Amino acid sequence: MTASLIVALGATMVSTAFLSGIFGMAGGLILMGVLLALLPLPEAMALHAVTQMASNGWRGLIWIRYVRWRAAAAFLTGCAIAFAAWTVWGYVPSKPVAFLLLGVSPFVVRLVPAGLKPDPDRFLHGAFYGSACMALMMLAGVSGPLIDSYFLGGNLERRQIVATKAVCQICGHGAKFVYFGGLVDQAAGIDPLMAALAIAASIIGTSLAKPVLERLSDTQYRTWAMHIITAIAVVYLVQGSYLLIR
Repeated sequence: MTASLIVALGATMVSTAFLSGIFGMAGGLILMGVLLALLPLPEAMALHAVTQMASNGWRGLIWIRYVRWRAAAAFLTGCAIAFAAWTVWGYVPSKPVAFLLLGVSPFVVRLVPAGLKPDPDRFLHGAFYGSACMALMMLAGVSGPLIDSYFLGGNLERRQIVATKAVCQICGHGAKFVYFGGLVDQAAGIDPLMAALAIAASIIGTSLAKPVLERLSDTQYRTWAMHIITAIAVVYLVQGSYLLIR
């Protein structure tokens, strides 16, 4: 990468970490699209995993007293089951498939009947959504829309959502890094400089977001989150369709 591209990517990482620091979502979805456009898929997946582990790890530390550990444990149980199955399969998706899955997942989630909405306080709900989110993580690099529906479906307040989701995402992206960084045939290599940039940018963006989240009401949080996810999803549907047709 050229110096100007590295600077631009660093600024993107700070911005997306800032967005995720406020909503606990959306930033990773944007960054995944940017990295897929610039890098081969395994490298994009691995670098995204490093960035998101740093971002979610710092966010988890900032809000750790708000973590709902039972909800996190249920979710991570499902993640572990799905990851074990995925390592046996060894599948790596194409870029068009990854973009289309990024775009369609928010709309699929919204079709779930009201009676089937998840409850983060129910263990089986968490295990089911954890398995589904890990599968989507391996296919598209992020599971934002699906994991968001899990946490937004209950009665958690905004800081509990951000904190608990951060804990779950650390493990999810860690599994993605292990998979794309070493377990598949086309294992990715990451430039140490880019890894350091990703970690620093994530910490800066997440720290800047803390006072903004404090000022938001729960209603504002949920409204903005839905609008942002929808806008990003439409862009990825268009991009994935273009790559598939081309």
